[in-house]
Amino acid sequence: MTERKVALITGASRGIGKSIAIELAKNNINVIINYYRDEKEAIEVAESIKKLGVDSIYVKADVSRFEECAKMIETIKKKFGHLDILVNNAGALLDKALKNMTKGQWDLVVKTNLDGTFNVTKNCLTLIRDGGRIINISSIVGISGNFGQTNYAASKAGIIGFTKSLAKELGKNKITVNAIAPGYIETNMTKDIPFIRKKIILVMIPLGRTGIPEDVAHLVAFLASDKAGYLTGEVIRVDGGLSF
Repeated sequence: MTERKVALITGASRGIGKSIAIELAKNNINVIINYYRDEKEAIEVAESIKKLGVDSIYVKADVSRFEECAKMIETIKKKFGHLDILVNNAGALLDKALKNMTKGQWDLVVKTNLDGTFNVTKNCLTLIRDGGRIINISSIVGISGNFGQTNYAASKAGIIGFTKSLAKELGKNKITVNAIAPGYIETNMTKDIPFIRKKIILVMIPLGRTGIPEDVAHLVAFLASDKAGYLTGEVIRVDGGLSF
Protein backbone atom coordinates (compact mmCIF):
# COMPACT_ATOMS: atom_id res chain seq x y z
CA MET A 1 0.00 0.00 0.00
CA THR A 2 1.36 3.45 -0.95
CA GLU A 3 2.20 5.68 1.99
CA ARG A 4 -0.15 8.64 2.31
CA LYS A 5 1.24 12.09 1.71
CA VAL A 6 1.07 14.66 4.51
CA ALA A 7 -0.05 18.27 4.02
CA LEU A 8 0.02 21.35 6.24
CA ILE A 9 -2.47 24.11 5.48
CA THR A 10 -2.17 27.35 7.43
CA GLY A 11 -5.32 29.27 8.33
CA ALA A 12 -7.38 26.16 7.63
CA SER A 13 -10.21 26.46 10.14
CA ARG A 14 -12.49 28.29 7.70
CA GLY A 15 -12.83 29.86 4.27
CA ILE A 16 -10.38 28.96 1.52
CA GLY A 17 -8.09 27.09 3.92
CA LYS A 18 -10.90 24.83 5.09
CA SER A 19 -11.90 24.02 1.52
CA ILE A 20 -8.29 23.23 0.64
CA ALA A 21 -7.95 20.93 3.64
CA ILE A 22 -11.10 18.98 2.76
CA GLU A 23 -10.17 18.75 -0.93
CA LEU A 24 -6.72 17.35 -0.16
CA ALA A 25 -8.27 14.86 2.26
CA LYS A 26 -10.57 13.70 -0.55
CA ASN A 27 -7.37 12.98 -2.48
CA ASN A 28 -6.22 10.56 0.25
CA ILE A 29 -3.79 12.98 1.91
CA ASN A 30 -3.30 13.33 5.68
CA VAL A 31 -3.94 16.93 6.70
CA ILE A 32 -2.64 19.20 9.45
CA ILE A 33 -4.99 22.07 10.26
CA ASN A 34 -3.22 25.20 11.42
CA TYR A 35 -5.34 27.81 13.18
CA TYR A 36 -4.85 30.82 15.42
CA ARG A 37 -8.18 31.79 17.03
CA ASP A 38 -10.89 29.41 15.82
CA GLU A 39 -10.20 26.23 17.82
CA LYS A 40 -13.80 24.99 17.65
CA GLU A 41 -13.84 25.39 13.89
CA ALA A 42 -10.42 23.72 13.57
CA ILE A 43 -11.63 20.72 15.55
CA GLU A 44 -14.70 20.45 13.34
CA VAL A 45 -12.60 20.53 10.17
CA ALA A 46 -10.24 17.86 11.53
CA GLU A 47 -13.17 15.62 12.47
CA SER A 48 -14.73 16.07 9.04
CA ILE A 49 -11.45 15.05 7.44
CA LYS A 50 -11.13 11.92 9.58
CA LYS A 51 -14.55 10.83 8.33
CA LEU A 52 -13.02 10.79 4.85
CA GLY A 53 -10.67 8.02 5.96
CA VAL A 54 -7.43 9.93 6.43
CA ASP A 55 -5.62 11.26 9.49
CA SER A 56 -5.83 14.86 10.67
CA ILE A 57 -4.61 16.97 13.57
CA TYR A 58 -5.09 20.64 14.43
CA VAL A 59 -2.26 22.83 15.70
CA LYS A 60 -2.51 26.36 17.03
CA ALA A 61 0.14 28.84 15.90
CA ASP A 62 0.27 32.52 15.01
CA VAL A 63 2.13 32.42 11.69
CA SER A 64 3.45 35.94 12.26
CA ARG A 65 5.54 34.61 15.17
CA PHE A 66 8.58 32.58 14.14
CA GLU A 67 8.89 30.72 17.46
CA GLU A 68 5.26 29.55 17.35
CA CYS A 69 5.80 28.23 13.84
CA ALA A 70 8.88 26.33 15.03
CA LYS A 71 6.84 24.69 17.80
CA MET A 72 4.11 23.77 15.32
CA ILE A 73 6.64 22.04 13.07
CA GLU A 74 8.00 20.08 16.03
CA THR A 75 4.49 18.84 16.75
CA ILE A 76 4.08 17.78 13.12
CA LYS A 77 7.48 16.04 13.15
CA LYS A 78 6.53 13.98 16.20
CA LYS A 79 3.19 12.96 14.68
CA PHE A 80 4.06 12.35 11.02
CA GLY A 81 7.84 12.60 10.71
CA HIS A 82 7.74 14.50 7.42
CA LEU A 83 5.74 16.78 5.11
CA ASP A 84 4.99 16.47 1.42
CA ILE A 85 2.77 19.50 0.85
CA LEU A 86 2.73 22.97 2.39
CA VAL A 87 -0.04 25.44 1.63
CA ASN A 88 0.64 28.95 2.98
CA ASN A 89 -2.93 30.25 3.16
CA ALA A 90 -3.20 32.18 6.45
CA GLY A 91 -3.84 35.85 5.81
CA ALA A 92 -5.03 39.16 7.21
CA LEU A 93 -6.87 42.06 5.62
CA LEU A 94 -7.09 45.62 6.97
CA ASP A 95 -8.00 48.09 4.23
CA LYS A 96 -7.23 51.81 4.54
CA ALA A 97 -6.00 54.49 2.19
CA LEU A 98 -2.33 54.99 2.99
CA LYS A 99 -2.88 58.49 4.37
CA ASN A 100 -5.22 56.98 6.99
CA MET A 101 -3.29 53.77 7.64
CA THR A 102 -1.51 53.35 10.96
CA LYS A 103 1.85 51.62 11.39
CA GLY A 104 0.04 48.94 13.36
CA GLN A 105 -2.36 48.25 10.49
CA TRP A 106 0.53 47.98 8.06
CA ASP A 107 2.49 45.68 10.37
CA LEU A 108 -0.42 43.34 11.11
CA VAL A 109 -1.09 42.60 7.45
CA VAL A 110 2.53 42.37 6.30
CA LYS A 111 3.64 40.28 9.29
CA THR A 112 0.76 37.83 8.87
CA ASN A 113 0.80 37.50 5.09
CA LEU A 114 4.46 37.91 4.11
CA ASP A 115 6.41 37.22 7.29
CA GLY A 116 4.02 34.35 7.98
CA THR A 117 4.87 32.74 4.66
CA PHE A 118 8.57 32.99 5.50
CA ASN A 119 8.14 31.80 9.11
CA VAL A 120 6.21 28.67 8.20
CA THR A 121 8.21 27.77 5.09
CA LYS A 122 11.58 28.30 6.74
CA ASN A 123 10.64 26.01 9.61
CA CYS A 124 9.17 23.39 7.24
CA LEU A 125 12.14 23.06 4.90
CA THR A 126 13.82 20.25 6.83
CA LEU A 127 10.54 18.27 6.90
CA ILE A 128 9.50 18.57 3.24
CA ARG A 129 10.64 15.51 1.32
CA ASP A 130 12.18 15.61 -2.15
CA GLY A 131 9.41 15.82 -4.73
CA GLY A 132 7.26 17.88 -2.38
CA ARG A 133 4.99 20.82 -3.09
CA ILE A 134 4.83 24.36 -1.70
CA ILE A 135 1.76 26.37 -2.68
CA ASN A 136 1.43 29.99 -1.60
CA ILE A 137 -1.87 31.87 -1.67
CA SER A 138 -1.26 35.34 -3.07
CA SER A 139 -3.92 37.58 -4.68
CA ILE A 140 -4.63 39.38 -7.94
CA VAL A 141 -4.15 42.52 -5.83
CA GLY A 142 -0.49 41.52 -5.52
CA ILE A 143 -0.28 41.70 -9.32
CA SER A 144 -2.37 44.75 -10.16
CA GLY A 145 -2.73 46.67 -6.87
CA ASN A 146 -5.96 48.10 -5.51
CA PHE A 147 -7.15 51.33 -3.92
CA GLY A 148 -6.94 51.22 -0.13
CA GLN A 149 -4.85 48.04 -0.04
CA THR A 150 -1.23 49.13 -0.06
CA ASN A 151 -0.44 46.87 2.91
CA TYR A 152 -2.30 43.86 1.49
CA ALA A 153 -1.01 44.35 -2.07
CA ALA A 154 2.58 44.75 -0.87
CA SER A 155 2.38 41.57 1.19
CA LYS A 156 0.81 39.56 -1.63
CA ALA A 157 3.29 40.90 -4.20
CA GLY A 158 6.07 39.89 -1.82
CA ILE A 159 4.68 36.36 -1.75
CA ILE A 160 4.99 36.22 -5.54
CA GLY A 161 8.67 37.21 -5.41
CA PHE A 162 9.22 34.74 -2.58
CA THR A 163 7.59 31.98 -4.64
CA LYS A 164 9.66 32.56 -7.76
CA SER A 165 12.93 32.76 -5.85
CA LEU A 166 12.26 29.67 -3.74
CA ALA A 167 11.27 27.70 -6.84
CA LYS A 168 14.79 28.30 -8.18
CA GLU A 169 16.35 27.23 -4.88
CA LEU A 170 14.38 24.01 -4.41
CA GLY A 171 14.29 22.77 -8.00
CA LYS A 172 17.31 20.57 -7.36
CA ASN A 173 15.21 18.66 -4.83
CA LYS A 174 12.30 18.29 -7.27
CA ILE A 175 10.21 20.42 -4.90
CA THR A 176 7.85 22.68 -6.83
CA VAL A 177 6.87 26.12 -5.54
CA ASN A 178 3.86 27.90 -7.04
CA ALA A 179 1.49 30.70 -6.12
CA ILE A 180 -2.25 31.09 -6.62
CA ALA A 181 -3.72 34.57 -7.05
CA PRO A 182 -7.44 34.47 -6.21
CA GLY A 183 -9.76 37.27 -7.25
CA TYR A 184 -13.04 37.96 -5.48
CA ILE A 185 -13.84 34.83 -3.45
CA GLU A 186 -16.87 34.61 -1.15
CA THR A 187 -15.39 34.21 2.37
CA ASN A 188 -15.62 35.83 5.79
CA MET A 189 -12.75 38.08 4.71
CA THR A 190 -14.81 39.59 1.88
CA LYS A 191 -18.25 39.60 3.47
CA ASP A 192 -17.94 43.20 4.73
CA ILE A 193 -17.39 44.69 1.27
CA PRO A 194 -20.27 47.16 0.67
CA PHE A 195 -23.18 45.84 -1.41
CA ILE A 196 -22.72 48.41 -4.19
CA ARG A 197 -19.01 47.63 -4.43
CA LYS A 198 -19.82 43.91 -4.77
CA LYS A 199 -22.25 44.67 -7.60
CA ILE A 200 -19.59 46.68 -9.42
CA ILE A 201 -17.08 43.85 -9.05
CA LEU A 202 -19.60 41.32 -10.35
CA VAL A 203 -20.18 43.36 -13.50
CA MET A 204 -16.41 43.36 -14.12
CA ILE A 205 -16.08 39.56 -13.96
CA PRO A 206 -16.42 38.00 -17.44
CA LEU A 207 -17.71 34.69 -16.06
CA GLY A 208 -20.53 36.57 -14.35
CA ARG A 209 -20.13 35.22 -10.83
CA THR A 210 -17.96 35.60 -7.79
CA GLY A 211 -15.66 32.78 -6.81
CA ILE A 212 -16.13 30.23 -4.07
CA PRO A 213 -13.41 28.64 -1.91
CA GLU A 214 -13.68 25.38 -3.83
CA ASP A 215 -12.51 27.16 -6.99
CA VAL A 216 -9.16 27.71 -5.29
CA ALA A 217 -9.11 24.32 -3.56
CA HIS A 218 -9.42 22.41 -6.82
CA LEU A 219 -6.36 24.17 -8.22
CA VAL A 220 -4.40 23.50 -5.03
CA ALA A 221 -5.23 19.80 -5.34
CA PHE A 222 -3.88 19.78 -8.90
CA LEU A 223 -0.67 21.63 -7.97
CA ALA A 224 -0.19 19.19 -5.06
CA SER A 225 -0.57 16.16 -7.33
CA ASP A 226 1.98 14.21 -9.34
CA LYS A 227 0.38 15.65 -12.50
CA ALA A 228 1.90 19.07 -11.71
CA GLY A 229 5.46 17.85 -11.32
CA TYR A 230 6.82 20.02 -14.15
CA LEU A 231 5.12 23.23 -13.06
CA THR A 232 7.07 25.55 -10.78
CA GLY A 233 7.62 29.27 -10.18
CA GLU A 234 4.18 30.07 -11.60
CA VAL A 235 1.49 32.49 -10.43
CA ILE A 236 -1.96 31.26 -11.48
CA ARG A 237 -4.95 33.58 -11.29
CA VAL A 238 -8.32 32.24 -10.13
CA ASP A 239 -10.56 35.26 -10.72
CA GLY A 240 -13.14 34.47 -13.39
CA GLY A 241 -11.33 36.84 -15.75
CA LEU A 242 -11.53 39.87 -13.45
CA SER A 243 -7.92 40.84 -14.06
CA PHE A 244 -7.89 40.48 -17.86
